[in-house]
Parts: sequence; C-alpha cells; structure tokens
Amino acid sequence: MQQLIELYKQYRGSKPATVEQLPGAGSNRAYFRLADEEGQTVVGCIGTSRDENHAFISLARHFKLRQLPVPEVLAVSDDELRYIQTDLGSTSLFDAIKGGREAGGRYTLKEQDLLKRTIRELPNIQIRGARELDFSNCYPQPEFDTDSVLFDLNYFKYCFLKATELDFHELKLEADFRLLAKDLTAAGDEQCFLYRDFQARNVMLLEESGKEKEEGEKYVPYFIDFQGGRKGPYYYDLASFLWQASAKYPHKLRRELVFEYYHALKQYTEVPTPHHFVARLSLFVLFRTLQVLGAYGFRGYFERKQHFIDSIPPAIQNLRELLHATNFPYPYLVSLLEKLTELPQFQQITATASRADGYKTTDKNPYKPHPQDGPATFSKYDAQGPLVVKVFSFSFRKGIPEDESGNGGGYVFDCRSTHNPGRYEPYKQLTGLDEPVIRFLEDDGEILTFLDSVYKLADAHVRRYIQRGFTSLMFSFGCTGGQHRSVYSAQHLAEHIHQKFGIEVRICHREQNITQVLK
Repeated sequence: MQQLIELYKQYRGSKPATVEQLPGAGSNRAYFRLADEEGQTVVGCIGTSRDENHAFISLARHFKLRQLPVPEVLAVSDDELRYIQTDLGSTSLFDAIKGGREAGGRYTLKEQDLLKRTIRELPNIQIRGARELDFSNCYPQPEFDTDSVLFDLNYFKYCFLKATELDFHELKLEADFRLLAKDLTAAGDEQCFLYRDFQARNVMLLEESGKEKEEGEKYVPYFIDFQGGRKGPYYYDLASFLWQASAKYPHKLRRELVFEYYHALKQYTEVPTPHHFVARLSLFVLFRTLQVLGAYGFRGYFERKQHFIDSIPPAIQNLRELLHATNFPYPYLVSLLEKLTELPQFQQITATASRADGYKTTDKNPYKPHPQDGPATFSKYDAQGPLVVKVFSFSFRKGIPEDESGNGGGYVFDCRSTHNPGRYEPYKQLTGLDEPVIRFLEDDGEILTFLDSVYKLADAHVRRYIQRGFTSLMFSFGCTGGQHRSVYSAQHLAEHIHQKFGIEVRICHREQNITQVLK
C-alpha cells in the first residue's frame, strides 16, 4: 500500500488526502480511490501478476490512442505491479439495471436503453480496438484457439458433468468436443479484440457534463477489466453478455439487443447475412453456456459457494431453450445435454423462463396471448393427474370465479386494502403485468407485505395437498377492477408456487382475458 501512495506522490507531487479501498472484483487485484485536498480522485490498483497488469496497461494505452471509452493509465510503477488510472465513478451497468434483474427480467425502458447503448458500443472496442494492436501483450494467451476451447469444455466435463453422476461415453463426448472446437475456431470469422469477460459489472456509466439530456441518455458506457482479452471472433462477447444466466433478459429484449449489435457492427466491418450470423452466434452461446456451467460447478459443488449453486438452474434453462431452438451437428453431445436438462435437480426454473415458455406473446404486452389462443378459460385442461394449481385475478364487481373442478373455490384474497395505482392517470390503461405498475406497487411496499402472508399460507396448503394426493387447488385475488393489484398478486403467487414446488400452475386474469400455463 505504501508503494502505491509513493506512486501517487510521484504523479501528483504530494500524498493523497484520503485513501478508500473499493469493493473487490473477484480477482487478486485490489483497487483504491485516492483523493487530493480538493477532492479530485483517481483509482490505484495493486496486482499480484506482473503479466496481467502489463496486459491491462498496454491494452488501455492502445485503446486510449484510438479514443475508445476506457480509463486512462496515468502512472505505472517500474515493476508494473501498481498503476494509477482515471476514476470512472461508482455506477456500473450492473448496478444501474439492478431493478430489472431483481424483478425477474422486467427491465424498464431506461434500463433497456442503457443496455442498448452498451451493446452498440461493443463493436467499437472489438473492431477499432483490434487495429494495429500488438496481441502478444495479451494475457494469458494472445489468441482464442482450439486448445483454449477444449480446456473450457473439459472444465465443464470434470467440474460439472461428472458431479451430476450422469453416465456418458468419454470417447464419444471427446469427439463431439473436438468438432465443436473446430467449428468455433473456423477460419473466415472476423478476427477482432475478444473482450472475453464482457459483462455488466465491467461497464461503468460515466455521466456526461455540460449537456442537457434525458436521464438515460446522459450516461456514457466505459469499459474496464479487459486484461483477459485476446484475438478472436466477435460472437463470443455477444453470447457472453446476453446469455448470462443471472441477467434474466427476456427473449424479446435479447432479440432486440442482438439486432442493435448486428447493425452497429455494420458500421465497422463487413458482416455475414443475418441467417449466418445467428447460426454462428448459436454455437458460441452453446460453448459459453457449457463454459459457465463448468465455472458454476467448480465454485458451487467443490467450493460450496451458494451463489453459484443458485445460478445453475437459470443456466440450465438457457441450455434447455437453446437445444429446443437449434439443431446442432453434434448428436452425442446434444443427446447428453438433453439428458442433463431433464435431471430432477434441474427442473426448478426461473419465473422469467416459465413466462417465456408458457404462452404466446404480442409485441404490445409480453403477457397477453395471441388471439388464436382462445378465451380465458381452463376447461380444456381439466384432466385428472398430479396436483394442478389454478390462480385467478378478478373484479369483485363481476363476482368471484367459479371452480370448474367442483371443489368449492379454494382461497379468495381481497387486495383492496393495498394502495391502488388505478387511481392515478399514468396507470389507468396499464395492468399489474406492466412494468410501471409493478414498480409502483413494489416501491409502495404494501402489496409485498400482503403477499408475504399469502405465500406462507399457500406454501403450507400446497405442500399438504401434494402429500394427500389431491389434484386441484384454487387461489383467487380480487380487487376493484381486476386490473392492477389482483393481477400483480395472482401472477406473483403463481410464479412463486411453480418455482418452489415445480408443479403445473394455470393462471387466469379473467377481466384481462389472459391465460398462461406454467408447466
């Protein structure tokens, strides 16, 4: 630490007035914010690897010469174990989109705009950053190649696949691994700067000064922690960013971000046809998903870190959706991965994924079914079998929903004691499925307290019904118009039950003519 202070003194001419250690970033590097008497700040880094620091310093200087949005390196120690860079503040993209992530993938327009601004900037550093770049400075290797692909695939095999105790044929799997590695490194892809660790935590949002702009537009994305970059295809970073399991990006938003990236890429280089682009991207999504599962397996199963264990089900859901949508030319690998996604321990999937799979959507409202789905009724589903939970929202003005099973209607909850967004003009045309209403209710908090009690009662009842072998249970939520509070409550209870118990839940927002099945 003293040596970092001495480096600051050489740079500024005096010691810092204050030194604040910044939160760790999951590496051996330690970061500090150093301020002078006037409050002007810089960030100092202390690293343990000279080669890793050298990679960052040389890359940052090259990118700065090309006027790319990265921190400027201001001073470096002789042994390159310490350096000082410009301070980009404390607001990361990860923090800025926290609300949408915690809301299960319901990103506000402002959050979506920040994501689009970031993804449009990615080709800038990938393509322009690669021009005249000396890739020999990259750490730990200069290029994305077959050996690095096979290393990550075997990491998945030994740290995740074997931990599941799923039987597989080593030689057949290895053969498909080699085919995948060959396809990923095939000649012809645009070779650019492959960021490798492109994620929301590594994007800082710096506020522009001197410009009158809308709230979301005044932030410029800046890139940090690119010391692991190397030469490689641009698909990797896009797959890494958009298919990160914990981000919970809904399908529609993910498609829009791919579209934004593709058209931004055209400004810097020739691009393949959309069909070829999507096909190539799918290979990298598959590879990146296996790579991530390997890391989750090691950190979760072997190091016993709960955060990584919790991240496995949404990553498996990404894999499940990918296998369903794409015909990969690796028959044994695909067959094995399909068996993997069907293992009982991975059947719990996120509410976002459930919504994406359980209904057809329109552009206007992702919860509203396509007209051909028919009216909001469940009569065609009423076959005998395991427990099925039905959850209704309704207006008390139009009466309590009837229980078509003949069991008497189950629980009926009155939401009218909670704050009503329908009283305010901006929300009158929206429902409890729309993001502004969701944020209104959750910021107010009354609905969350109300649902806490509902969850406890529902959990006990569902658990007992399963034990007794019952096949039908019904919950209904009523409010004044069956539009805001009851819709929000019904949707959230349904997702809670489905996620916790893994059973089929059928949702009917009666007054909105919306049905959904979480299978």
